[in-house]
Amino acid sequence: MRKKIFGGETSKTMKKALITGITGQDGAYLAKLLLDKGYRVYGTYRRLSTPNFWRLQYLDIFEKVNLIPADLIDTASIVEAIEISQPDELYHLAAQSFVGTSFEQPIGTGEITGLGVTRILEAIRELNPKIKFYQASSSELYGRGNSRSQNENTPFCPASPYAIAKLYGYWITRIYRQGYGIFACNGILFNHESPLRGLEFVTRKISNSVAKIALGLQKELRLGNLEAKRDWGYAPEYVESMYLMLQKDKPDDYVIATNETHSVREFLEEAFKIVNLNWKKYVKVDKLLYRPLDVERLRGDYAKAKKELGWEPKVKFKELVKIMVEEDLNRWQRWLKGERFPWDAINYPDEHKILSRQYRLDR
Repeated sequence: MRKKIFGGETSKTMKKALITGITGQDGAYLAKLLLDKGYRVYGTYRRLSTPNFWRLQYLDIFEKVNLIPADLIDTASIVEAIEISQPDELYHLAAQSFVGTSFEQPIGTGEITGLGVTRILEAIRELNPKIKFYQASSSELYGRGNSRSQNENTPFCPASPYAIAKLYGYWITRIYRQGYGIFACNGILFNHESPLRGLEFVTRKISNSVAKIALGLQKELRLGNLEAKRDWGYAPEYVESMYLMLQKDKPDDYVIATNETHSVREFLEEAFKIVNLNWKKYVKVDKLLYRPLDVERLRGDYAKAKKELGWEPKVKFKELVKIMVEEDLNRWQRWLKGERFPWDAINYPDEHKILSRQYRLDR
């Protein structure tokens, strides 16, 4: 096992963390949190023709993290990342994380989001079983179940290839915990949003579109199911729960949520209120944006996390919408004035230029 690590030697007292998917929303916020706590932070990323480091740059931490190229379908690169970073804690956030895409790429989703967890756990078991492991599970596990709210004991009823892959990741994490004594936790996080959310997700799609409509840069917003209800929280608060789970004496699984549920329609109403516009004049429902099978309602119960981790959400629904819309509005205004800064929206393609499986089926 290597003695030297990427970027030089570290102090024996400095904790080290490896974050898979460090370029994503949660990865970037978690990296900032851990850096603020004095960790040496490493993160894996996939090599792309166009690098995707804008979130790390936006949070002004790009120069402070150590980046390691790796891929969840390549075991050797995972082993390499662990050997280089020698982590005390490993936060596994990387995945094919879009529910809609999982219907178009079900096999790839299974390989990456499902089996990728096993590849990492096997590497931990072989290299250093003392590494503490966090698995990013999802509220999508509960799917189309009938319970009014979901906690750690609620039966799972997945309704997408993404949810099935996450279900595999959830159970394999428990198996390695129980079978090999690895400190492995599942964080069953309900939807959590922020200005760093990807534009593929409905909340950021709304906040970005509302900003553009208010500034005369966009004429309409097309969405699918407006009646779907979700438990939406604030991502910077949710990554704190990940850290807290790995500081416990014993590993366990926790639901992280707000105990509230709101529809896409409600999100729209709040977002357009911020710019003093009537959403009904600009929003059109597009059947091509419906999923083959949708989850109508999710609402988490974070009572266990509050009791055992001391965690609870502070930012509620209306404040979350306000944070997102105002930040997207601010970014577009700055861009129009000629400022240039790390950002995703300026290069994002019109989704109607992307021909998906659903487009083919409906034509």
